[in-house]
Amino acid sequence: MRKAITLFLLSLSVTAWSQQEEQFTQFMYYKMGFNPGYAGSNEAPCISLLARSQWLGIEGAPETQLLTFNMPLFNQRVGIGATISRHTIGLSERFTAEAVYAYRIRVGRGTLGLGVQGSVRLIRSNFNEAESTQPIETDVAIPAGIQSKYVPNFGAGIYYGSKRFFFGISAPRLLQNNIDLADGGGVLSKEVSHLYVMGGVLFDLSEKVQLQPQLLLKYVKGAPFDGDANVNFIFSEKFTAGVSYRLGGSKKSGIGESISLVFGAQITDDILFGISYDYTLSELRDHNTGSIEAMLRYCIGGRSEGEEFVNPRFF
Repeated sequence: MRKAITLFLLSLSVTAWSQQEEQFTQFMYYKMGFNPGYAGSNEAPCISLLARSQWLGIEGAPETQLLTFNMPLFNQRVGIGATISRHTIGLSERFTAEAVYAYRIRVGRGTLGLGVQGSVRLIRSNFNEAESTQPIETDVAIPAGIQSKYVPNFGAGIYYGSKRFFFGISAPRLLQNNIDLADGGGVLSKEVSHLYVMGGVLFDLSEKVQLQPQLLLKYVKGAPFDGDANVNFIFSEKFTAGVSYRLGGSKKSGIGESISLVFGAQITDDILFGISYDYTLSELRDHNTGSIEAMLRYCIGGRSEGEEFVNPRFF
């Protein structure tokens, strides 16, 4: 089957009782996607590319690609940013464009960012790609051609970051939009608010080795609690290696959704590369070879010698 019908049906089950947003193992390099208050925290203009292929070996499994940009303005008092992303699962495809503004206030040894975000999504399904055991045209319940709609939304977030610590709470999409593609009455599926809480801290283990635990918690009303926990070791401020664990999966296994290996390298002062591999812990592990994710970030200007600079590798 060219596109997995079961995955398509899963993609339609985005009701008020499920997690809808994309997941990223390297969430630590994509904080603005979860919290608009993060914009400008790199203290340099940064452009990032991120690509994720989930559940390798399952046809029609989720895939995500995104391009994001953020920078500080007005002597670090303002942060702006933008993201363009594409997410596919089965027959469904979703394009998202986001614009972010954050007002930044110096608090203690760090900065507090108060952020707002506006977004618009194009959601569409191409039923021409579906295959079935009998002619599709004989089943009037299956639409023909391509169905699509645009969905606007907005959100907000608070983010505090310093050289050693960060914490944030956010809800990037607050409107509960109807995302049904059919023209019939009633509402089968809608966007729901996702609440994110993130945090992390940086410890010196020796002159050249640092430890960086980080956490991303996700909450949707009526859905199972979800979250990612990561521990990274940083060597000579150039290389990172660590492990991550994701809650979820199924109640039957009860051991979570995945465990991951995460690696990163500061190739130059300007360029950071990261890659991760997820091993599936749920029952799906018998049907896929894991998930892979790659990230490339370019920060214009890199680090300036002798200046206080919140290293973008960390927070």
